[in-house]
Amino acid sequence: ETLNLSFLYKKTQSYYGNCGQKSIDPVVFYKLCLVGYLENIISDRKLIEHCSMRLDILFFLGFDIDEQLPWHSTLSRTRQLFPEKIFEEVFTHILGMCVDKGMVSG
Repeated sequence: ETLNLSFLYKKTQSYYGNCGQKSIDPVVFYKLCLVGYLENIISDRKLIEHCSMRLDILFFLGFDIDEQLPWHSTLSRTRQLFPEKIFEEVFTHILGMCVDKGMVSG
């Protein structure tokens, strides 16, 4: 509730297709990127492994204990959807929101 990322749906809508396999939720994607950044995990495979073992992170992501997280390759493919400028702009905004809400410092 503290971190309202609903703006991501509109911001990323043009980068997602309408057909084919269901894509990763943009809120979940950016939350995973945030966890990777804050935990200093640069491997998508290790990030998913790490997140699947942490109840606090699962709660933050909105996943139940028995729900599967996205495949690590899905993170890589999703990251490639966004132009670098857009990804950095959105990620920096989210990190700033976390600082403003007192979730992280610095």
